[in-house]
Amino acid sequence: MASIMDGERQFHIQTLPGEIGRYVILPGDPGRVPKIAALLDNAEQVACNREYNVYTGELLGEKVTVCSTGIGGPSAAIAVEELIKCGADTFVRVGTSGGMDLSVSGGDLVIALASVRGEGTSHEYLPSDYPCVADFGVIEALKEAAEKISTDEIGNRYHIGVVHAKDSFYGEVEPDASPMAYDIKQRWDSYMKCGCLTSEMESAAVYAVCTAHRKRCGSVFTALWNVERSKQGLPDNVTYDSARAIRCAVDAIEILIKKDRA
Repeated sequence: MASIMDGERQFHIQTLPGEIGRYVILPGDPGRVPKIAALLDNAEQVACNREYNVYTGELLGEKVTVCSTGIGGPSAAIAVEELIKCGADTFVRVGTSGGMDLSVSGGDLVIALASVRGEGTSHEYLPSDYPCVADFGVIEALKEAAEKISTDEIGNRYHIGVVHAKDSFYGEVEPDASPMAYDIKQRWDSYMKCGCLTSEMESAAVYAVCTAHRKRCGSVFTALWNVERSKQGLPDNVTYDSARAIRCAVDAIEILIKKDRA
């Protein structure tokens, strides 16, 4: 029986297996893909469809792909599913986030050891009581990379811990505008008391798909700002520069390539 999935290329990201490396960097923004690809050798665009801008190049002679996911869990999960079908097995998500824990300042890097499943996509992949966690080897590589580009200064530190994934951006930044404000703020306060570092929108979905398919994954985020620090009158930065997180992700892929060869 004929199906829309019968095409040679993947239905959404429009790629073929030979065009994708086993190592993949996943930004959300399609416009960020060429900036990351510029740090690879011999990078070329292999597909661009919807929110999925895909480049493939090389690091240390190994094929590495950069694929944007758009905003949110559903589109990120689609990208990871189809990249896996094309042969990818190691994923590093790189993106932006809003700081929650008072230890996090704008400009800091946050490496996501695990993700709070405050969204819906992960529940299509894992039982509700099963955690969304990263691969230890990927986290170890991200930590090693972050240490080399960080200092103990506000806006230039790195942190490792649990992050929060959500479906509603405005539920975070304007909770009182929602009829669900009480519930949103109660959960937010609970996550903060547990030491949750930052909030974003894709990590839980990426981790859930990779867990379901037994693939490696990890994430590194730039904290753009921390509204909780501002509420308490603490010094904070506002940054839109993701260069350090991108550098961390690329360097972590290099570290993984070397360890995999060893």
